[in-house]
Amino acid sequence: MPVYEYRCSQCRHQFEQYQPVGGPAPVCPRCGGATRKVYFSVGLIFKGSGFHTTDYRKPARADGEGASATSPGTSAKDTGTASAGAPSSSSSSSR
Repeated sequence: MPVYEYRCSQCRHQFEQYQPVGGPAPVCPRCGGATRKVYFSVGLIFKGSGFHTTDYRKPARADGEGASATSPGTSAKDTGTASAGAPSSSSSSSR
């Protein structure tokens, strides 16, 4: 059962109580008045590797400004622009 926080409408007393999901609001333990749930924002921090590492990546720029020939984490060998075993065109023309 989850713990919910309630506040009394009359005496403003704030308390926590184990309550089934969708259960009725309890009465105030101090004055017996009507209570309402208190909602809080939830802080969420992702740590480590996982699906979220791609969710916050900056989108690729369409105009090509600031973009390099290779993306971060890849080398020229991975993109096929230069190969260590292939001769270059300038060295094969003479001799």
